[in-house]
Amino acid sequence: MADSRSVSKPKPQRRTGVREAAAQATRDSILKAATKVFAKYGYDGGSVEKISKAAKSYDRMIYYYFGSKEGLFIAVLEGIYQRMDDAEAAIALDASRPVEALTEVIRFVLGYYRKNPEFVTLLNTENLHKGRHISKSLRAREYSSRAVAIIAEILASGAAQGLFRTDLVARDIYLLIASTGYFYTSNRHTLTAFLGEPMESPEAIRHWEDFVIETLLRTVRADDIQEQDNTTPPHEDTTKWQKSQPAQSRARSSSRT
Repeated sequence: MADSRSVSKPKPQRRTGVREAAAQATRDSILKAATKVFAKYGYDGGSVEKISKAAKSYDRMIYYYFGSKEGLFIAVLEGIYQRMDDAEAAIALDASRPVEALTEVIRFVLGYYRKNPEFVTLLNTENLHKGRHISKSLRAREYSSRAVAIIAEILASGAAQGLFRTDLVARDIYLLIASTGYFYTSNRHTLTAFLGEPMESPEAIRHWEDFVIETLLRTVRADDIQEQDNTTPPHEDTTKWQKSQPAQSRARSSSRT
């Protein structure tokens, strides 16, 4: 007699991986759209409706993933900081060669502002709101700490080698680098009209970067090397500094002597 007992079939596994990937794709799409909308219209003008339309999504999905428009804006600000932090972390820096390392950091920061104008625009928007939104972020300080730590390591190496001053504060150098890049990029259009010069031309940008690098290297240079640099013949410490500089910087220095 045949066995009449039923054999239960295994239930198909839930495709949680696919579902999670789809959810992440939706969230990323909303963030990408919000970044562009907030950069174009500001926080007040960047409505949830505009963002959901740009993301080809729905208003309710924004509230589902981010809780509110403010929550979305905070996520956008965290995102732009994280992308800059990731890009800086990808630079191959050798702190044992502090002059070259600091030069690379300066070129990176100035170049990043120039190549990512949305970053500057969004920070301008947030500063109009006196940092009300970013102050609620739990991650923003994490990114700034990394940026300052990189500079601190470079400065410590330079001081240990007798190339840099020993009284430097990494935060001050960070602010100096950031301000020179931020101001130039955020005011490039008005500066072009005010100064009557094409501030966005490749020549103008290259000149500004070289000037900032030279100025900052002179700022961090050890005091004894500063004094020796103005005397002839050059002292051994001065020669050590010059040899540690990139070839372009050495060429500019030699052209002035």
